Amino acid sequence: MSYKKTIIDCFRNRLRRLINVEPVLDLLHFISDEQKELIRLKVRTEGDLRAADVLLNEIISKDYPQGWFRELITALETVGCKHAANYMENNPPSPSVEVENDHCIKLIDLLKLTLVDMKTKDVCYNCFQRRILTQDDCENIIAVNDQHGNRAGARLLLSRLVRKEIGWYSEFLEALEETGHGMLAHELRGETLEGHDTVSGEGDGPRALKDDVEMVGHASMQEVLADSLSPLPSSGLGSSQSSSVSVPCLEGESLDCSVDTSDIFSSADASADLDAELDLYKGSNEELEREPTAMSMNLPVSDGEIVLRDYQMEVARPALEGKNIIVCLPTGSGKTRVAVYITKQHLESRKQTAQPGKVVVLVNKVPLVEQHYKAEFGRFLKHQYSVERVSGDSQLKISFPRVVEKNDIVICTAQILENSLAKAKQGDEDGIKLSQFTLMVIDECHHTQKGEVYNHIMVRYLKQKHRNAGLMKEHKTPMPLPQILGLTASPGVGGAKTQQKAEEHILRICANLDAYTIKAESPTEEHTGPYKRIASAAERKEDPFGDVIKGIMDEIHAHAELKPLCQPGTQNYEQWVVQKEQNAAKDDDPQVRVCAEHLRQYNEALHQNNTIRMADAFIFLCKYHDEEMKKKTNRDEDDDIQITDTERFLFCLFKDKKARLQELMKNPQYENNNLGTLKTQILKEFTSRTKARGIIFTKTRHSAIALNQWIQENPKFESVGVRSSHLIGGGDQSVVKPMTLAEQRDVLNKFHEGEINVLVATSVAEEGLDIEKCNFVIRYCLVTNEIAMIQARGRGRAEDSSYTVVGEAGSGVAERESVNEYREKMMSKAIARVSSLRREEYETKIKENQMQAIMEERVKAKKNQQKGMMKESPNKVKFSCRSCNTPVCSGEDIEIIEKMHHVNVTAAFRKLFTVRENSSLQERFLDYEANGFIACKQCGQRWGSMMLYKSIECPCLHIKNFVVTYGSKKKTFSKWNELAIRFSVFDYCQHTELLAHSSDEEVEVTE
Repeated sequence: MSYKKTIIDCFRNRLRRLINVEPVLDLLHFISDEQKELIRLKVRTEGDLRAADVLLNEIISKDYPQGWFRELITALETVGCKHAANYMENNPPSPSVEVENDHCIKLIDLLKLTLVDMKTKDVCYNCFQRRILTQDDCENIIAVNDQHGNRAGARLLLSRLVRKEIGWYSEFLEALEETGHGMLAHELRGETLEGHDTVSGEGDGPRALKDDVEMVGHASMQEVLADSLSPLPSSGLGSSQSSSVSVPCLEGESLDCSVDTSDIFSSADASADLDAELDLYKGSNEELEREPTAMSMNLPVSDGEIVLRDYQMEVARPALEGKNIIVCLPTGSGKTRVAVYITKQHLESRKQTAQPGKVVVLVNKVPLVEQHYKAEFGRFLKHQYSVERVSGDSQLKISFPRVVEKNDIVICTAQILENSLAKAKQGDEDGIKLSQFTLMVIDECHHTQKGEVYNHIMVRYLKQKHRNAGLMKEHKTPMPLPQILGLTASPGVGGAKTQQKAEEHILRICANLDAYTIKAESPTEEHTGPYKRIASAAERKEDPFGDVIKGIMDEIHAHAELKPLCQPGTQNYEQWVVQKEQNAAKDDDPQVRVCAEHLRQYNEALHQNNTIRMADAFIFLCKYHDEEMKKKTNRDEDDDIQITDTERFLFCLFKDKKARLQELMKNPQYENNNLGTLKTQILKEFTSRTKARGIIFTKTRHSAIALNQWIQENPKFESVGVRSSHLIGGGDQSVVKPMTLAEQRDVLNKFHEGEINVLVATSVAEEGLDIEKCNFVIRYCLVTNEIAMIQARGRGRAEDSSYTVVGEAGSGVAERESVNEYREKMMSKAIARVSSLRREEYETKIKENQMQAIMEERVKAKKNQQKGMMKESPNKVKFSCRSCNTPVCSGEDIEIIEKMHHVNVTAAFRKLFTVRENSSLQERFLDYEANGFIACKQCGQRWGSMMLYKSIECPCLHIKNFVVTYGSKKKTFSKWNELAIRFSVFDYCQHTELLAHSSDEEVEVTE
């Protein structure tokens, strides 16, 4: 056998999956016509894989005239099989690149049921323009699409793509984004969709604590490289066993044996993930009167006595030796108890050596401050040490430095500490320094990533560590730094698609926390995970309620001359209609803008119709239209606010269809099957257990409240002893009234006492909160990422517990859950490999990541400084109403209170708006309160809130409600910091003098 045929035979398993047989045959002249027909027949009867086997056998087994090999390579390259040609020429990709490509193919296979609902023709043309599909590919895909439907075309498109030369995956993701499939691209990247809310922005999630600065770019990197950097000191103590770190393919197999691209992709309905949001620092200032729930671990201890189990002691050991570590244990395995034990030992050892000791415990959610104080640190340590807690809801945050000075242990939100550290850097006497602490405990430390508050604090730590290295070289005394203890149930994989990327993610977290190691011991059998099952609901046979809503949307499309790129009721449609509204606002097109707003609400109603009752979707639409009508009524004036012809059309359209919707919602046979499946699962749990207690996780606040109401109104649930309540977040990012901390705590206490035995919760209950052991957990039409899956599953830690995912068959829920399971395995393997790296190799990688973090921080600081210097004068911008385009004010009229609230207190501005009551929220803070909102007198568009600041009414503007004109350009913004303008600071004294003078003049006129 010749060398070239030996190479083909060597790579046969790869090649058989990469060759597009029929078009290649058309260009091969060294194979007889008779043999070609036999191979083509094989394609038609048994598929490409079997036909490729026959073709390769034919090539290897027979002799051909000189030039056959070049003809074969040219044919492969011509028909778009360049990847196969590379293998034949013995030019395969590197092993790591090859494995990553295999993982990309596997990820597409896992998400096949979602991907087949793409708009095939649009994606096909875009891929053709990007040259990842040939003209022949494109013609075949379009033909199949026209003859057999969109999904068949999508399957062919995907089967062709996975055969392409490496680099196709990133091009495909960009093609998805450009054709309106942003959610699919995000999902394939494994990214969470921060900042992308549902229509009402109702999600509650353990959101990262983010800064509003820009992402670091590359433009200024050379300037920063000019700064001389000394190497970081080694974090090494001791050594560990050597371990070879390779990057295996998925489940230990390669593409050769695990991915069959000829049989890829069966039909299903698409569905999209939504990340929920949770305002981490807003809450109530009400005192939490009741004690928190009992310990998650049933340890035989009394207050003041701490006894660790063997596995807990094992993970704690390096920290007891003074090393920085990350403790990774499942939810309910006693991570916080380990931290309390380490804290106690740390303070006792410092005391024995006559050294001062001070511990700060950082959390990322306000409720955790009180929980950690009462349930753990205060319970076990307050008899021996002074323990205090401080959060954004506490008056003590004003005197934070004093609290730190007086106490041995301080429990606080990370933002409180970051604010105080920033003050110290600016020379403010109210600031504190990291050197004042000897131990820093970071709860939920997987949030220590770029842009998050935990990471800001740790970058300060790493910078000082770097400076200390220089001081020691100069034989000067370094500044002391605290020992670091990170706690997490799941560090995740950061959206990694390969094992190598997962390991890099774990190493980054270790570097960010300056960890000597990450400890993740397997707990005893009592902490093994719950039994897991997927409960698939049958697809809906008919949906007349949804059809009426879609009919309304079609009429709106026609009225506004809109042509949607995707099906209503999907997340892709949501993205499309949001973009339309933004563009219409900038283009001064009120007709399209108001139509897009209404379409967004109808799209949300379709989603609700698929997850909760038709009645809930109907009530949602009625409430929205009632609120819109109220906007058109000005109670302060005699005349109503103007109503445009388009608005009148929209109001009449809903009014005409309202009776039909109301009639259909009363017919139970048209309800979605998800509710029936959920009902079956709940009844099964309560009839098969002597004492059932569980959590149902759902996506939005509205669905949590609606599902709870559905449970309470159903007599079958009452007959088996179901007593439910909802649990939602505390931030004001939704039309649904949030829960205060006291309300949340009251619900959790009732759940602990057994007064409530089913919680219907948003993802606010996934992470951190101390919730009583459950014996069943249900994720209802909700799949996000692997961290959320692990956190939610960890709630089911009672004996013989179950974890159930409920979703409609073909919705993609089961497939995304399998992706999360795969990523969980990647995470566990990555932690094991990172913890077993040779000490020298580990420290080298840690140092590289830390230097990169320092460099990026310097680049960011320089960019922010330049950005601040480049800010324009406020007189260069004008603001107009987003809805009716009425001119509102100039940038010169806007002032800033406390570096964040943008107010306009001019007399001219007050004539343009009316004040309305905000029924869903009443916020009260230390210096101001916000009870009502301000709205445009012309169209009723909400502009912001009426804030009472130190007894002065200040209209506070929200930039998202305006169109900003800069020169001839019009733009919309979601945050004020996106607008590079230097606004003046609000002068409280000057304004009060003006108010007093105006009041005196009014009195004189009256007299």
